[in-house]
Amino acid sequence: MNKLIALLQILGALALTVLAALVVVDMALNASMPDTISVVNLLVGRIVLIACLLAIARYLIRRGLAGLRDRKG
Repeated sequence: MNKLIALLQILGALALTVLAALVVVDMALNASMPDTISVVNLLVGRIVLIACLLAIARYLIRRGLAGLRDRKG
């Protein structure tokens, strides 16, 4: 059961990493909007979102790898 949870954590981390990459692509496509204030707000919000997604993904990948290395399960 611990191995299954570890694999799900690793898959979740990969999904969050892909989601962060998609946010980067969307941010690049929306950077050419003519309204300056909204573009700055968009960029700041997206950068915070990307940082949070990658931090959670890093946490999940570490827990998942530690669960797979555990010899008890």
